[in-house]
Amino acid sequence: MPELLRQELGDPNADVRSVHRLDRAVGGLMVYARNAKAASVLIRDIADRNVDKQYLAVTEGVPEEPQGRMEDLLYHSVRENKTYVVDRKRKGVREAVLEYRVLAENDGKALVQVKLLTGRTHQIRAQFASRKLPLSGDHRYGASRDQKPEAQQKSGAATASAPVALWSYSLQFRHPVTRKELSFRELPPAEYPWYMFLKKMT
Repeated sequence: MPELLRQELGDPNADVRSVHRLDRAVGGLMVYARNAKAASVLIRDIADRNVDKQYLAVTEGVPEEPQGRMEDLLYHSVRENKTYVVDRKRKGVREAVLEYRVLAENDGKALVQVKLLTGRTHQIRAQFASRKLPLSGDHRYGASRDQKPEAQQKSGAATASAPVALWSYSLQFRHPVTRKELSFRELPPAEYPWYMFLKKMT
């Protein structure tokens, strides 16, 4: 992405820096810094939880409670590139907290709004999957491979399987120089399974 942004800016030497990350299979909003000083401020703001990041997700199954908080201990296996919910603290285990709210239900799936209070690798995917609510399309964490071919045709998707149904849709933070409050929103594409919930997202 930094290289693509340099091309967009028309400056191959632009100092574009990543300050946070998204999983490769996940889409949506991200923040990039234009220099080292801005990157340092933004990274500190994220660490201090002064950046509000919210996501939309589609789960296979519907949470029992319409809203709630998930608190877990997570261990990320670098070898497997997979995160596990574990029951005790040990080396490499970190606390993970999120809040969620169910926005809609359709055909055994739920559209869920998620607010991250910590930023762990694969956190949302692992925490929901541990409760038998894997995200649609997330085969790594137990989602079914039945992606409804008719839905793929309706969405115009070219691939045989849908991407992970997790989308970074809202970011609020302070400009690293002016400290002005900034707010951005971007809805997911009208593709499977997102189009099942379009009326609830607009």
